[in-house]
Amino acid sequence: MDSQLTCGACRDSDSLAAGITMAFQPIVDVAARTVFAHEALVRGIHGEGAAEVLSGIDESNRYGFDQACRVRALECAKDAALPALVSINFLPNAVYNPEHCLRATLAAAERVNWPLTDIIFEVTEHEEITDHAHLLSILAAYRARGFKTAIDDFGAGYAGLNLLADFQPDLLKLDIGLIRNVHEDVVRQRIVKHMVRLCEEIGVRVIAEGVELAEEAKALFDLGISLQQGFFFARPALAPLPDIRFISVP
Repeated sequence: MDSQLTCGACRDSDSLAAGITMAFQPIVDVAARTVFAHEALVRGIHGEGAAEVLSGIDESNRYGFDQACRVRALECAKDAALPALVSINFLPNAVYNPEHCLRATLAAAERVNWPLTDIIFEVTEHEEITDHAHLLSILAAYRARGFKTAIDDFGAGYAGLNLLADFQPDLLKLDIGLIRNVHEDVVRQRIVKHMVRLCEEIGVRVIAEGVELAEEAKALFDLGISLQQGFFFARPALAPLPDIRFISVP
């Protein structure tokens, strides 16, 4: 890949950043009744949803967009005075050199005084990984810098157990497909139970995402998952952030 061309694309991130903002959705610790982190979710400055914003992203501006989202996530997190970690999604196919592509992130973190150890980088399974070794190098570089790492949408996409075998992130987010109606589905309960046990053995914390019902939240807690995210607790929102609904657990 032509590095000069790619750097130019990254410099275009300033114009892309001007058109986006970030909504935040909490990841809660249901046992402690606290917020563990907030996931940054892209929105347009004129009220456009994520799907509309992402529909304008293609190969020509993917790199700049990825950079812009990182910077805006930190700026908006600072403006919203988030009380916990901030979780940022990144596009692995938009990172041509891990260290080089971190420059804007590091500068933004320093500018808003956000500790690197309070940033989670999430890689989604929904983007096809074209270079598995390259993804591993990205995750390793992020960990070396002090960032936390997470595999998002686990169980729904391209990477799956192969990625988990090669790299153990700090966090693993179970896909909504495994979470939906888990309180009524014995098979899903068994899958989740064994995933939790596996992750405990390899030192990875599990997050259940897509929780929409109190019954799901309670069943997941009983299965060993205290970190949870979903509409039940709070919908994604721009600052000021809404109150969070918690469940009562033993």
